[in-house]
Amino acid sequence: MVVVSFSIIVPTWQEASAIAVSLQALQPLRKRAEIIVVDGGSEDATCDLAQALADRVLTAPRGRALQMNAGARFAQGEILIFLHADTRLPADALEQIEAGFSQGHRWGRFDVELDGHHPWLPAIAFLMNLRSRLSGIATGDQAIFVPRELFDQIGGFPDQPLMEDIELSRRLRRHGRPACLSCRVRTSARRWETQGVTKTILLMWWLRLRYFFGTKPDKLAAAYQTGRFL
Repeated sequence: MVVVSFSIIVPTWQEASAIAVSLQALQPLRKRAEIIVVDGGSEDATCDLAQALADRVLTAPRGRALQMNAGARFAQGEILIFLHADTRLPADALEQIEAGFSQGHRWGRFDVELDGHHPWLPAIAFLMNLRSRLSGIATGDQAIFVPRELFDQIGGFPDQPLMEDIELSRRLRRHGRPACLSCRVRTSARRWETQGVTKTILLMWWLRLRYFFGTKPDKLAAAYQTGRFL
């Protein structure tokens, strides 16, 4: 597969404290990739700060799925990379993606490293990466990438407030297992450290289990936002 261009789509909401640093890290990639920021109605300076560091700054109804779908509609790149605002791509990310496609994969994700100080974080990241390799399911923190044509073919992200990355992976997995790139993206561990590592582990597994058994994403989203086992 010959890669012509990339679009990096970054959903944001109230990220004024970090968005400039996040987008600065992407500037070396702009020779081959456009950067699209899609804001979900921030009331801080997120959009203003992003203007000089992105090719497009859009607004969309709040919700990662809705925001990322909006970004994809305006994307010019042949390959879409969905990047959380608190996640950093490796310097050779585009070359690594090309290598993954050259091996016959039709979509993929990166291994993840959690940026924090808790001694359990490396083990948590290891287990996240291992689970993803075994299941063929990627999380948004792992910077999912997919050709625009395939993304459109499966209907993009589902319109749901949580587990949109899990559902997207399920749809993509019907077209083949992902390229699980061993090079790592570095993502913030702020949720883990703010809400507690043990509590966050239990909450995420509980949410995934309930989703597996059919609980509606709208109900799970309330638990995710509050950090409570509803």
